[in-house]
Amino acid sequence: GRLLFGKLRGQPVVCMQGRFHFYEGYSFQQIAFPVRTLKKLGIETLILSNACGGMNPNFKAGDIMLIKDHINFFPGNPLIGPNDDNWGDRFPDMFEVYNRGYQQLAKDVALEQNLRLQEGVYVGLTGPCLETAAEYRMLRGFGADAVGMSTVPEAITAHHQHNKVLGFSIITDMGLPDAMKPCSLDDVIGNATKAEPKLRELIAGCVERM
Repeated sequence: GRLLFGKLRGQPVVCMQGRFHFYEGYSFQQIAFPVRTLKKLGIETLILSNACGGMNPNFKAGDIMLIKDHINFFPGNPLIGPNDDNWGDRFPDMFEVYNRGYQQLAKDVALEQNLRLQEGVYVGLTGPCLETAAEYRMLRGFGADAVGMSTVPEAITAHHQHNKVLGFSIITDMGLPDAMKPCSLDDVIGNATKAEPKLRELIAGCVERM
């Protein structure tokens, strides 16, 4: 991955082009490192995005979901180990990981753009295999609306270091346990590609008002 520096709608930004995934064999500390680096560069707000599977029957492939909260089902946490108080508290409160003011801003911008913006809870799992029907049913029962293999470690790290966090998910496929269909990588990439311009415009609209 690379760090790209520039301006978006007049606002200075740093963009992570790519990310580390746990399923690729990276540790949680390695996954957290780019987020720590952004903080050292002076970043106060972190906007996260991902491609994921939808479990809410009101969603459809190609939708964009505003992340309201998350469930951490990774087998670990980027904050495990000695705590550096210069970053944040040893036991950070997780009451509002995703900034409510920015959530409202995103909804306002989406309304102005006539964009169908879903809201929901994202659950993070290790991957790389997708979920079974039984797992989708379990996760939905726990209150999750979408499932993916990233974002949660980065959000925890950013919250720990007092960044404001805004998160979006592109729903690339649907995991409905009673209507399961094979999921192909081509379909996932196709749905992500179609939704990407909408998400790009939504993020630009949000950044403009931050």
